[in-house]
Amino acid sequence: MAKLHKTRNDLGANAKKASVEVLNATLVDTIDLTNAVRMAHWTVKGPQFIGLHELFGGFYDALGKTTDDIAERCVQLGGTPEGTTQAIGAGTRIAPYPADLTDGLAHVAALAERYAALAATVRAGIDTTDEAGDADTADLLTGLSRQLDKNLWMLEAHLA
Repeated sequence: MAKLHKTRNDLGANAKKASVEVLNATLVDTIDLTNAVRMAHWTVKGPQFIGLHELFGGFYDALGKTTDDIAERCVQLGGTPEGTTQAIGAGTRIAPYPADLTDGLAHVAALAERYAALAATVRAGIDTTDEAGDADTADLLTGLSRQLDKNLWMLEAHLA
C-alpha cells in the first residue's frame, strides 16, 4: 500500500487506508472487466450479433463511468489510483478473457462468469469499507454492485 497523500477529508486514517485498498482492487478488476466487454463487443459474431454488440457497448460505456468514479474516490481519500496497464495485468482477480471467442453465446457465458466474480468481490468490499467507517465508499460500491447484478441478469437471460 502506497503512502496516502494529505487531504482535509476528515475520515479516519484507518478507514482511508482500508477504502483505498478496496477501491484500487476494485478499480483494477473493473478495468479488466471493461476490457473483456470491449473484446466481446469487437469480436462477437452470429445470429444475435447486433443485439449483443449493442448490449456490450452499453455495458462498457457504463463501466467506463464507474471506473472514473472509483478512481476519483480513491484520490479524494488521499490515495493514488492503480489504473496502469501494468497494474491491471499484475493485480486483477478476474480470470483472463479468452481472445479466441467469437460466438455470441460463448461471449455471454464468459462475461457472465466475470460479472459474477466481480460482483462477489465488490460485495466483500462494501462490507470492508462499511466496517471501516466509510459509508460513502460503501455507497459507491453498492451502486456498482447493483449495476453488476443487473448486467449479470441480462447476460444470464440470454443463457436461459
